[in-house]
Formats: sequence, C-alpha cells, structure tokens
Amino acid sequence: MTAPTQNTTSRIARFRKLSVASMATAGAAAAALTLFPSPAQAAPVSANVSAPQVSAADAPAAKKAKKKYADNLDGWIKEALDIMKSERIPGSYEGLHRNIMRESSGNPDAQNNWDVNAQNGTPSKGLLQVIQPTFDAYHVAGTPRDLTDPVANITAAANYAADKYGSIDNVDSAY
Repeated sequence: MTAPTQNTTSRIARFRKLSVASMATAGAAAAALTLFPSPAQAAPVSANVSAPQVSAADAPAAKKAKKKYADNLDGWIKEALDIMKSERIPGSYEGLHRNIMRESSGNPDAQNNWDVNAQNGTPSKGLLQVIQPTFDAYHVAGTPRDLTDPVANITAAANYAADKYGSIDNVDSAY
C-alpha cells in the first residue's frame, strides 16, 4: 500500500468538509420541516382519517343543519339547554333535571288537578308544572306554543325561573 499523497489528503479533507456541510444542511431542513410543516405534510397520514369536505356552496346548508336530539327526557333537556343558551337564559342540566323529577317525575303529560291553580281552573301541566298564563308570558320564540310540549315547557319554565329567581338552578321547591 502506498502512502497518501498531498493531493489525496486534500481531496479527503474537502470530501469530509462537504459531507459535514451536507449533513448540517439536511439536519437544518429536517428541523425546519418538523417545526413548520407544509400543508401537504400536515394532511392526515391515513387515507381513512380525513376531514369532511364542504364546498363553499354547501357551507350555509351545513351551518343550518338541525341538530338531532333523542325523544326522551335527556334529549328534551339538551335541546332546551341549546335554546336557552342561544336566548341567554341561565340554567344547567342538573338544575333542570332536579326540578323536572320533583315536579313531574319526567312525565311530559303530568297534570296537577288538586292545587290552588287547579281549583282556580288553571292546572299546572308538563315536565315543570307550568300554568297556561305563565307559559304564555314566558314562552320562548322558536318553540311550539303547546304547554305540554317538553322543550317548550322546559324553556318557558326556565325563562320564568330566570326572571324570578335568577336561574332554574336556584329553585329547590315548587315555584
């Protein structure tokens, strides 16, 4: 084996410098792409995981799509809470549920035929045992004008309770 010449040594040194410089550049590029990914890199990795595509023409329809609620006490309370939120009527799921269970045991057709309101010809009805004049005065727009409709009954009663007590959450007995 022959000893390396000055020329060979010089080439090896340049090669090492270029290799180190290339690795440093590649490392900086990798770091930059990690910290600031391009939109293509930010796309979902799996073809099975993708965001729904909504065209500009479909956007208003997607916003107006009506939310579905279960046709039971849980669904009625959740729908009422969404309406209450949009109307800025205070109240919580717990406060509504507690009062509904005390007033009607969750029966939207419950009717009180024995209290003073019933004796005066205006029985309390519905989930939160509301009388017709109170329902009419505190009815929330966008709900049916039916005293025994579960969502209309809840929102009107919560609206009344907010006016008289600050919130349905503050009611712990017949109101």
